[in-house]
Amino acid sequence: MRMTTAAAVAACVLANLSLAGQVWAQELKPIALPKPDLKGGLPLMQALQARRTSREFSPEPLPLPELSGLLWAAFGVNRPQSGGRTAPSARDWQETDVYVARADGLYLYDAQSQALKVVLAKDIRAATGRQAFVAQAPVSLVYVADTARMGKATEQEKGFYPAADAGFIAENVYLYCASRGLAVGVRGSIDRPALAQAMGLRPEQKIMLAQSVGFPTKPEPGSDTKR
Repeated sequence: MRMTTAAAVAACVLANLSLAGQVWAQELKPIALPKPDLKGGLPLMQALQARRTSREFSPEPLPLPELSGLLWAAFGVNRPQSGGRTAPSARDWQETDVYVARADGLYLYDAQSQALKVVLAKDIRAATGRQAFVAQAPVSLVYVADTARMGKATEQEKGFYPAADAGFIAENVYLYCASRGLAVGVRGSIDRPALAQAMGLRPEQKIMLAQSVGFPTKPEPGSDTKR
């Protein structure tokens, strides 16, 4: 079957964008995140009371200290001696990677060094969900399960456990955002094949969820976020 002219043009554009992103990524630098502040925020019961989903976000970028705290709460190392994390992981596979899509590009969160590694110097936020607001939020977290780390897990286990683990991480993010007065919304409605291609994922890497984070368009009740 011959490719239509429109399809050929679209494929060419996508290939060129992918190549450009690979070249631009070489110009970006890894980001060393500040040490997370472990003393701020609301008490747990108040954070639970404030937890909510938002679909409106200010385009204002998140400062690095805020982003550092957010990522540490999501799936950071809270027990350096053992490498334990802030969210549980089935059989300690730690198969979930947290990707961070920002206006300047796509990064991979390195929990061990509390840093962001450069993946792609291209704004792919709009591709992380089907709703219009995903392109507006300054940060879109994408939770990707690398099933190659799951050893002899069955196909059923490779579907169930990463989904549960991504849910734990997403709820950590919800509580952090509630505690800090940030807007947040988790999403399952994603064009996964298109996003996986944009991110350059391997077949063993499966996109589970995405989650938008940013400042609200108006301050959340009880917020102690410094802006």
